[in-house]
Amino acid sequence: MSNSTYQLSQGADEHAMAVVREGLEAFNAEQIGDYAYTDFQLYARRGDRVVGGMFGHSGMGWLYIDYLWLDGQERGQGLGAQLLQAAETEAHKRGCVGVFLYTYSFQAPDFYQKQGFQIMGVLEDCPPGHQRYYLKKTLKP
Repeated sequence: MSNSTYQLSQGADEHAMAVVREGLEAFNAEQIGDYAYTDFQLYARRGDRVVGGMFGHSGMGWLYIDYLWLDGQERGQGLGAQLLQAAETEAHKRGCVGVFLYTYSFQAPDFYQKQGFQIMGVLEDCPPGHQRYYLKKTLKP
């Protein structure tokens, strides 16, 4: 069949997005069984002020950290390591085998490596002139 029979469209289409999402999720479930993602959130406060935190989700045996941020005055004080340790504890509770995240060259790749994360890959020029580092930490049982 020639691909000239297809009409490609671009732009927001909630119905089409739902069809694609549901189709991929059904295919995945056929391969690996039922799976679900559960959100994860952890925040650090001084009084009523948020000075750091992280959030992401867990699923398919891994905890994924999507965002980790510390207020500039809190960096280098051990809070980042404390948040990561709490995330690892939560990952264990959820039955995860590891923690995954990505960071940029202008953020904290060295910090994560000091916390036991290993670089799995690097995407050059993302954003241009920088790198995106993909890191994982396999948890001990």
